[in-house]
Amino acid sequence: MQERHRLSSQSDSARDRFILGVNYWPAQSAMRWWQRFAEGEVDRDFARLGRAGFDVVRIFLLWEDFQPAPEVVSETMLGRLVRVADIAASHSLRLIPTLFTGHMSGVNWLPAWALDARAPTSPPRFRLIAQDRVVQAVPKNWYTDDAISTAQALLARTAAQALAGHRAVWAWDLGNENSNCVVPPSREAGISWLARMAGEIRVADPGRPVTIGLHMEDLEEDRKIGPAEAGQACDFLCMHGYPLYASWAASETDELVLPFLGLVTHWLGGRDVLFEEFGAPTKPLGFEVGGAAFKLLSEEEAASFTRRALVSLHRFGLMGAAVWCANDYSERIWHEPPLDQSVHERFFGLWRADGSPKPAVRAVESFGARERLALCRDLSWVDIAPEDFYKSPRWNLARLYSRFRTHFADEPQL
Repeated sequence: MQERHRLSSQSDSARDRFILGVNYWPAQSAMRWWQRFAEGEVDRDFARLGRAGFDVVRIFLLWEDFQPAPEVVSETMLGRLVRVADIAASHSLRLIPTLFTGHMSGVNWLPAWALDARAPTSPPRFRLIAQDRVVQAVPKNWYTDDAISTAQALLARTAAQALAGHRAVWAWDLGNENSNCVVPPSREAGISWLARMAGEIRVADPGRPVTIGLHMEDLEEDRKIGPAEAGQACDFLCMHGYPLYASWAASETDELVLPFLGLVTHWLGGRDVLFEEFGAPTKPLGFEVGGAAFKLLSEEEAASFTRRALVSLHRFGLMGAAVWCANDYSERIWHEPPLDQSVHERFFGLWRADGSPKPAVRAVESFGARERLALCRDLSWVDIAPEDFYKSPRWNLARLYSRFRTHFADEPQL
């Protein structure tokens, strides 16, 4: 039976707590989780996430699985979603369901009906998967295509209705790094879309916070759906950041990159910020893996980075932090996109694919439950106005980070 209670999504005690979260896909199925649904695997995974001290688990609704046609939301998938929420509640975990996924692990997963069949005029940055195969097509822009946005509104409303009042839901997320799929033609179009989707959720599941998964590239480029736009429609903001993807970071394990990005997001958007993704891929034990585009750390290096990242994000007063991700992926699915080409994506897990913990699990457990500190208000390292930031965003971001590091480098870690 679906577990419900009177909705109090963020009590005073929850707001005072530094949220410890994790992003989740199962080891045995990754992005094909909903099609290959294995309830026992979810239950085992959530049990160990609860034991490790996590508060929140971010999950992803693969868009085509949940909405096979514009006017159809799958009852089967909704039933599985409710069951996942019930399992989470049984382990005292809260969920952030993420809609319209969308961009994930270096691939764009979109419904065939949301695509323009014409071939792209230039090689796309990300492969596109529809109906579980790589296709040559162009995504329709859901910020301007009313039929697509109407379909999205249906999914947002129906999913929120399915979990309305469920005690496991902590917040709703309007997408994962959406600007990697399509970019709105104007700020007004982005704000209008955000308001429409957030409005559907608020009617269906009243009182529940709504956010969106912004990422570092939304600060490095003006994609017209950054913190300022999201801040007008969302209850809090999210940021994703990885030092290994930042050319301006001091190293692949430069933990100060994370609170810096969070503070910039708050400065631009004026909302509280959850650092919704950070992590590091590790070298697998016992064998060599070639072809990784990014450096694979030793498991001890990744554990040290995880610990320092959590301490740093807590120190600067962010809402909380969510590690990417729970599991490495089974070798049995390495031949499937995105893992066939994105080798490093196989090894971001806190747990290995066989379920054994990496040293980073100890770092999470030792971090423990903490009260949230006050947000750092010292922005003396910022020397421009918010409206000037996007005149040269990548240069400004790198320059401001240099000033940030200089300003805070000598302060002791808490």
